[in-house]
Amino acid sequence: MSDKLVIAGKSYSSRLLVGTGKYKDFAETKAAVEASGAEIITIAIRRSNIGQNPNEPSLLEILPPSKYTLLPNTAGCYTAEDAVRTLRLARELLDGHTLVKLEVLGDPQSLYPNVIETIAAAKTLIAEGFQVMVYTSDDPIVAKQLEDIGCVAIMPLASLIGSGMGILNPWNLQLLIERVQVPVIVDAGVGTASDAAIAMELGCDGVLMNTAIAAAQQPVLMAGAMKKAVEAGREAYRAGRMPKKLYSASPSSPTAGIIGSPRS
Repeated sequence: MSDKLVIAGKSYSSRLLVGTGKYKDFAETKAAVEASGAEIITIAIRRSNIGQNPNEPSLLEILPPSKYTLLPNTAGCYTAEDAVRTLRLARELLDGHTLVKLEVLGDPQSLYPNVIETIAAAKTLIAEGFQVMVYTSDDPIVAKQLEDIGCVAIMPLASLIGSGMGILNPWNLQLLIERVQVPVIVDAGVGTASDAAIAMELGCDGVLMNTAIAAAQQPVLMAGAMKKAVEAGREAYRAGRMPKKLYSASPSSPTAGIIGSPRS
């Protein structure tokens, strides 16, 4: 793609970010990530081995930092304290790596973000030099607060994590996009390629997904479909769609000079 996604001063050609969980094995994980074309991959520090368990296979063996931008996240954290501790561990394991994804959940049923704890964690992490991409609600006021704190990307949910329900509130997403200047990346709820395309057509800077690919019947094929959908949605957004017209049909071909029409 000709236009780049810029996060924390670094440019990326792909606007699709993918997770690395829920695959049947490392071989499928690697194949799906490669098919997606993603350059940024998320790693759940509490659920993935990146060196903290020396006797287990490491995810970094198949997805090396030399090839991908790693985005350690705090999946499974329910307090600001736990999230901060988890990302400090990630920084140690990844030799000072500072680009992270912060998510602090409100409850284990909905996995909806706890924005109060999220804001508290973001303040601490940014003060310690982390570059924070933050999972949050689709509240434009909260998004602006997180940007003002210093977060480098705002990542609102489209619908609940793992639900596959798609974009349930496009109006709030548009309000949020208009409110903040840092990249807006839809995170959570995407179920299929059309959801990803819609997110991009709304003006989002990118889409992050995991379950939509990993839980598909053919994950590698779905990864390729998501790649195409994000690219198509971005191009449609840049092109600018035609205006919608209620009760106003418009022929796609010129009407002047057709057989049987009166001459002017």
